[in-house]
Amino acid sequence: MTTTILKKFLAAASIILIPAIAVSQETADTIPVHELNEVIVRAPKVIRKADMDVYYPSQSAVENSRNGMQLLTHLMIPSLTVTDALGTIKAAGQSVQLRINGRKASVDQVKALLPASVKRVEWIDNPGLRYNGASYVLNFIVANPTLGGSLHAEGRQALNTPWGDYFVDSKFNTGLSQFEVGGMFKLTNKFKSHRDYKETFRYPSGNSLTRTESPLSGHADNTFGRLWSSYNYIKPDTTTFYLEASVDPTFSDDRMSKGLLSLSDGGEEIVLTESNGNKGVTPKLSAYLEHHLANRQTIVVDLNGSFYIGKSYSDYIEQKPGLSVDLTDIHTMIKDRNQAYALETNYIKRWDNSRLTAGASYTANRNRSVYENLGGKIFHQRQDKAYIFAEYFQRIDKVTLTAGLGTQYTHYLFKESNQGNHSWNLRPQATISYRLNQLHRFRLSFQSWQSAPSLAESNVAPQQIDGFQWRIGNPDLKTSNSYMMSFRYDFNFPRIAGTFGLRAFNSPNAITPYLYWKDDKLITSYENSRGLQNLTFFLSPQIEVIPDWIMASGHIQYRVERMRGRDYRLYNHNWSGNLNVMLSHWGFELAGQYVRAQHDLWGEKISWGENLSIVQLSYNWKNWQFGAGVIMPFGKYDQGSKMLNHWNTNEKHMRLDMRMPYISLSYDLRWGRQKRGANKLISSDANADRSTAGGR
Repeated sequence: MTTTILKKFLAAASIILIPAIAVSQETADTIPVHELNEVIVRAPKVIRKADMDVYYPSQSAVENSRNGMQLLTHLMIPSLTVTDALGTIKAAGQSVQLRINGRKASVDQVKALLPASVKRVEWIDNPGLRYNGASYVLNFIVANPTLGGSLHAEGRQALNTPWGDYFVDSKFNTGLSQFEVGGMFKLTNKFKSHRDYKETFRYPSGNSLTRTESPLSGHADNTFGRLWSSYNYIKPDTTTFYLEASVDPTFSDDRMSKGLLSLSDGGEEIVLTESNGNKGVTPKLSAYLEHHLANRQTIVVDLNGSFYIGKSYSDYIEQKPGLSVDLTDIHTMIKDRNQAYALETNYIKRWDNSRLTAGASYTANRNRSVYENLGGKIFHQRQDKAYIFAEYFQRIDKVTLTAGLGTQYTHYLFKESNQGNHSWNLRPQATISYRLNQLHRFRLSFQSWQSAPSLAESNVAPQQIDGFQWRIGNPDLKTSNSYMMSFRYDFNFPRIAGTFGLRAFNSPNAITPYLYWKDDKLITSYENSRGLQNLTFFLSPQIEVIPDWIMASGHIQYRVERMRGRDYRLYNHNWSGNLNVMLSHWGFELAGQYVRAQHDLWGEKISWGENLSIVQLSYNWKNWQFGAGVIMPFGKYDQGSKMLNHWNTNEKHMRLDMRMPYISLSYDLRWGRQKRGANKLISSDANADRSTAGGR
């Protein structure tokens, strides 16, 4: 009797509870937050995986962002410097390879991302062989395809100078297809600048001459744009097809400086006007196909092509003060019609705790340059690169091992002189990672890569720089090798996370400039040097100062390095880094950024980038974002170099009037349900090369 009653009770209970459980499972995400006030569950801001750090955007970060660049700023990845106002993304002063679902992307494509569609961001500071020599990789993982469309438009304009940028992107979805059309325009017109410059020439006779330049005037132009259109077809977990066409015009990329030269030998002062720049247009076409096979296998093919039509120019004019007669007038004009093609294919096989990736790529550059200053003389150069690699990833409890080997074939040839070179180079790479727990991870890695000579470094066409300086490329250059060993300790505590580590770098045959006298000419050419070695110590923390209110992140590093060339041995050491602080509340956001540029030793020159500071205040209201900021509110803009060669010692500082207040406005319109862009696991690179006209 008792058993019968119990069975009836359980049956009745199941009839009541099973639907209730099903309903609760379906509506679990709709439970109001206030019902769980006594329980606070916080996901870690960063998940440490064996081969990457994974950042998950918070709800407030998504709500306060209007594009992918702003969302990336909110993530506060410690070593990353994201400057939305200037459209740049760098890490420790170096370039970052951007990807969207594995597909190589541009800053414009990152900016076009909808923040709500970004599920996570993968930060890879030790890229494997499939990334073909990238220093850092940032991969945005976005939502699965659905229906809908979006429109994003934004503009930023300085109040005291002709500088600004404007951007618009629209996506339209139907079924499994997505169409995208967008464009951007960046304006920098007659931006006031000047140059502080001093140089000393030493002659084989033992005499020397010092020329000191006092600035009179100058300006900088950098106006360019981009138009793009893409189509993709995505059948989830089966096939992805992606096609994009774009055109990138450079309207004006020019710098001019005018100064008064005083001479140490008591000679008459000279008015020097020097300018150099380029302009042109680059149409591009890319196609991508990804297909998933049985047993967790994937085949990916990517094809790219570009064509550059443009010119590079430089002018060097010396005059006596008050007179229009030219003492020296050097004009260089190079017209390019260059092509580039690239094909890459990868095979990926996954198991539960391991992964095999193998691939091959081929890149071809065909360059045709007309030197108008040499009577219209034509030079043809061809470059071919082939790359094959295989890489294996294995996880064993708390230890992860990655090892691989790549090989690269490089060949270049000048048609007119039949001069050129070719080489085979191996590219081994390995990483061992040990995760003590979610709070502590240790990594030791070894990387290697090759750098082929550029068009400017290998072109034998002579270019006159000034009255007695010339530049001539070296067609006998060999592809250089680079090796790097890194150790990183990653930590993750409740309100602070980050990385501490050191890197040792060696490039035993780096391609660098060297100078020599021939008759009465000082010639700059290029050599495979005796090598560059450096050691870098770095710390990159992220700090939650006040939860959900104030965040801070930064990167500080100290580098010591040695460079050896044909007849010199030089040393360099310096501090560099960046600091980012953000205060967010009530729809307002106050952000500040400071960057101290890294000083790099290469050949006999120490060069440094921009020391930069930015403060911006923005407010979000519905689909709008209103902003105002100041570039360089404090500090002095300085970008330059110091030459330590025995024959030519000089120091150059480029100064810009960068203290610029600006306003910004952005608008987002979304309808239906959103669809992400095509999932691209690889991306070949086909960038048409460009000539570089002479300049000091």
